[in-house]
Amino acid sequence: MELSLETSERPRRRGREERQRAGGAAPASRPQPRRPFPAVNAVSADQLEAIHLASLQILEEIGLDVLHAEAKAILKAEGAEVDPGSDRVRFPRGLVEAKIGLAPQSFTLHARNPARSVVLGGDHLAFCSVASAPNVADREGGRRPGNRQDYQNLIRLGHTLDSIHLWGGYPVEPADIHASVRHLDALWDMLTLSDKPIHAYSLGRERNLDAIEMARIARGIDQETLEREPSLFTIINSSSPLRLDTPMMEGVIQMARRNQVTVLTPFTLAGAMAPVTIAGAVAQQNAEALAGLVLAQSVRPGSPFAYGGFTSNVDMKTGAPAFGTPEQMKAALVGGQLARRYSLPYRSSNTCAANTIDVQAAYESVFSLWGAVMGGVNLLMHGAGWMEGGLHASFEKMVIDADLLDMITHFLMPFQVNDDELALEAVREVGPGGHFFGCAHTQARYRNAFFAPMISDWRNYETWQEAGSPTGYDRANRLYKERLAAYEEPPMDPAIREELAAFVAKRKEEGGAPTDF
Repeated sequence: MELSLETSERPRRRGREERQRAGGAAPASRPQPRRPFPAVNAVSADQLEAIHLASLQILEEIGLDVLHAEAKAILKAEGAEVDPGSDRVRFPRGLVEAKIGLAPQSFTLHARNPARSVVLGGDHLAFCSVASAPNVADREGGRRPGNRQDYQNLIRLGHTLDSIHLWGGYPVEPADIHASVRHLDALWDMLTLSDKPIHAYSLGRERNLDAIEMARIARGIDQETLEREPSLFTIINSSSPLRLDTPMMEGVIQMARRNQVTVLTPFTLAGAMAPVTIAGAVAQQNAEALAGLVLAQSVRPGSPFAYGGFTSNVDMKTGAPAFGTPEQMKAALVGGQLARRYSLPYRSSNTCAANTIDVQAAYESVFSLWGAVMGGVNLLMHGAGWMEGGLHASFEKMVIDADLLDMITHFLMPFQVNDDELALEAVREVGPGGHFFGCAHTQARYRNAFFAPMISDWRNYETWQEAGSPTGYDRANRLYKERLAAYEEPPMDPAIREELAAFVAKRKEEGGAPTDF
């Protein structure tokens, strides 16, 4: 079901949205993409059930280490078996099955600009920027440690790209800000330099609570409305294999209590943190995701929850993560099947392991995207800008990936077959041996005849040489700079901005958040 407002609340919401628009909030430029065809099933119903049953067996017989006292107490009260004097928690299959189906199948994630809100679930797709990279790169500056200036510019750039619908975290870690207050400055930038939906890192209680309150203030809503309208999400990574750590579990608890969105994503790289076979790796992924679901639905039944899949493989010669591989594509398809079995929105990723903007970066990203989209992804993490297995965010790659996401969006538009599209009158007008450039049917559709990517260069070889033989890297470098130069900060009500600034200042005076977990 989709979370919705009661009828009595609709006038208040309309008034709030009208005030936002009066402040100059720009509408989204195009509808959110939707999948017009069924997602691909990579395995049979019997095979999918075998994976499900193997996951239940892992949870019931082996269990997970849960490194959080309150989480263990919550799970024990629900019927989980907690080993005395140990962190090991075993989940009876009846407990797991009782929690499946409680979370909503689809819900709206609200932005401070209502026109930027996105639906997660069903046939909707939402694309995030790259997130959590420790380094940043562009051609002139090279690869360098994350810093606030580059962080802000990546937010500005991503805000200009219509194919990026929401923020999946900090595009690059602004490591020049002290860790105790980094989240306050980074969320301030995210909420003021853009008006798209946001993400909160689950790195201890204080960071979650601060992010929830900042999202509430930025939207100009009260606490009750916040709990009806999910306004931020968090990615929870289990520490594979089979471990749920303290800050992550704190994030599940705090977000679920306030009815905000939890996306449980095991980090299962086959051959390293999971069995080397795809079936084994996905069974472990599924067990860890279901454990997170049980905790979230034990804290608050019906709280929004998404099923995350991040299973890929490693290079067995070096141990380095590999992305855009056939194994990752297969795992993405099966992960989507499992999410649909549990009626949960599905998270997947656009990833690559390339170190620079080259053919490897392109084909690994395309394969990652294809596996995710055909697997039924609803929330695509790292959609634009991910490089080097996540170790750096690239300005040029963000523009290139935005092009790929635009192409995916265009591909997903429903296929039209009618008299106008069949164009028999145009064929009659041109007749044998003519061309369609100048016919009325073509001219009437000139600007929307087909999708033209930003990066592609379709001039002939001689004209391309005369222009200096620009590469895709050249075009991406030029385009990202042009977009940054044209960026305009989205408006924010001055009273809301003042309240948000006051909250940040107060929390800084209080010392921010602890840096030891």
